[in-house]
Amino acid sequence: MADHNHSEHIHDHEQELQAQAELIRLFEGITNKIPLILLANPGKNDLFSQAARKLIRSVRELTDKITFLEFDLNHKKAKKWNAEYSPTLLFDPERYSIRWLGAPMGEEGRTFVEAISMLGYGRTDLNEESKKILQKIDSRRHIKVFVSPTCPYCPQQAVNGLKAAIERPDLISLEIIDVQANPELAERYSAQSVPQVYANEKLIAVGAQQEELFMLSLEKMEQQTVFIPESDASEVETDLVIIGGGPAGLTAGIYAARSGLRAVVIEKDALGGQVANTPVVENYPGLTQVGGKALVDLMVSHALEYAKIFPGEEVMDISTDDPIEIVTTRRRFSAKAVLLATGARHRTLDVLGETRLSGHGVTYCSTCDGPLFKGKKVIMVGGGDSAVTEALHLNNIGVEVTLVHRRDQLRAQEHLIKRIMDSGISVVLNTEVKEIRGNKQVEEVELLNNVTNKTYTLNVDGIFIAVGYMPAVELAKKIGVEITPEGFIKHDSRHRTNIPGIYSAGDVEGGFKQIVTAAGQGSEAALAIFEDLMNPYWKKED
Repeated sequence: MADHNHSEHIHDHEQELQAQAELIRLFEGITNKIPLILLANPGKNDLFSQAARKLIRSVRELTDKITFLEFDLNHKKAKKWNAEYSPTLLFDPERYSIRWLGAPMGEEGRTFVEAISMLGYGRTDLNEESKKILQKIDSRRHIKVFVSPTCPYCPQQAVNGLKAAIERPDLISLEIIDVQANPELAERYSAQSVPQVYANEKLIAVGAQQEELFMLSLEKMEQQTVFIPESDASEVETDLVIIGGGPAGLTAGIYAARSGLRAVVIEKDALGGQVANTPVVENYPGLTQVGGKALVDLMVSHALEYAKIFPGEEVMDISTDDPIEIVTTRRRFSAKAVLLATGARHRTLDVLGETRLSGHGVTYCSTCDGPLFKGKKVIMVGGGDSAVTEALHLNNIGVEVTLVHRRDQLRAQEHLIKRIMDSGISVVLNTEVKEIRGNKQVEEVELLNNVTNKTYTLNVDGIFIAVGYMPAVELAKKIGVEITPEGFIKHDSRHRTNIPGIYSAGDVEGGFKQIVTAAGQGSEAALAIFEDLMNPYWKKED
C-alpha cells in the first residue's frame, strides 16, 4: 500500500512539472505587459484573497510581463475603480473593464490562464463569425458571468466573456463572479446553478454555450440556442429554394437534401413561424409537452445538418425562367425549383390586451391549447366554420365555452349551426370584443353589443379567436400562381402550382393548419420535387 501511495505521489509530481512546463512555453512568447490589481479588505474572504495572491505569484515566476499591485478597498487609488467586493481582481484596468469577484480557484484556474494569454499576446483567437456578431453591437453591454470553482462548464462561459470584453473594450465590460465568494450576489440574481450570464441586468444565458451562441445572445440580449452562419456570397446556385422557415419549409429542406438535392431555406422573419410564438405544444407526436421555441430549435438544428438556411432575408422577386432566379434583400439565387412554404397567420382582433396576453389566455388554436382550459370558462370569437367547429371541440373536451359573434347570424354551414344549437353552447350575437384584461393571465373581457351600444364585462379564463387566416400569398400572386377563392395557393396532389417548377406546402395551402400536417406536406413536396427534377413533367407536356 505504501509503495502504491508513493507511486501516486510521483505521478502527481510529474503531472505538476508537465503542466508547469506547458505554462512556461505558453507564456514565454508574451509581448504585452499585464497589470493585475487586487483590491481586498483584511478579514473579508481572506481564503479567496490568499488564493488570488498565491496564483498570481506562481504565474509571475513564469513571465516577467505581469505587474502586481494590491490595495485596500478603502484606498484612494481603489476608489476610482468602484470596487465593492473583497477580493476584486482587475485585469489591465487602464485598457479594459474586466474584473474577477473572488479568486481563480479550482476549475477557474483555466480561465485565469486564458485571460493572461489573451492579454499578453493581444489576441483572442475569436473566429470570424463571432467577430461579425460583435461588430453589430452598437450600445454598451455590462456582462456578469456567475461561476464556481467546482463547475467544469463555467470556464467556457467565462472565456467567452473575456473574448467579448477584450475584442470590444469600447462597449463591453465584464465581471466574473465567484458564487462561493459572493453568495449574496448569487442569491440576488438567483444564480444557484452556474454558469449563468447577465447582460445589463438581463439574463441572457444559462449553461455553457459555443462561442458564436454566446456572442449572439449578447447581441440579441436573450438566450440563443441555434447559430446559423452568415453567408457573404452574392450569388448562390442550388437545386431547390424553399421560401419559408416554418415546419413545412424546414422539413422540406431535410427531405430534399436526403434525396440528393442541394436545398436552401430562406426566411424573412423568425424561424419556425407561428410555432416559435406558441408557449407549449402538447400534440406533436413523440413529445408529450414541449415549448414552441424548443421545438423550433430542434427542427432548425436538424435542418442545418442538411440544408443551408438564410434567415432575415426577404424574397423580393422571382423570375420563372430556366433556371429560376430568386432575388432577396441580400443576394441572388439560381435554382431548378422553388417551394413556397410562406405560411399563414391568424387574423387578430386588434383590441387592447390581445398582444400582451397572447399565450397567456389569448389563443388562436383550440386543438393546440384547448386541453389546458378543461373545466375552465372561455369565449370563442368568430361565426364561421372554424369558430363553430372549434367551439364544439372545446365543449367536447370539457371546456365551458361561449361563442361570441359580431353579426346577427352565424356564417357557418347549416349542419354546424344545428350541431352548436343542439350542444347547449351559449351563442351571443351582435357582440364584439372591445378589450381583454388581466394581470399575467386573461381574467375578463369587455364586450360591446353593437345594436344597443352597451358594454359589459365577462369573467373568463381564456379567449379563443377564430376570425380567419391571412395566408402569405403576396409573392405567389406576384409571379402568377393561381389562388383559391378562399385565398390559399391552388395546388394539385403533388403540391404543384400552375407554374412549372413552383410548388407549395404548409399553411399557405389551407387545410388543418397543424404543425404535424405542415411537416408532412413539406416532406411530400420535397419528394415530389425530387422525382419531378429527375423526370420533369413539364417537359413531357411540351
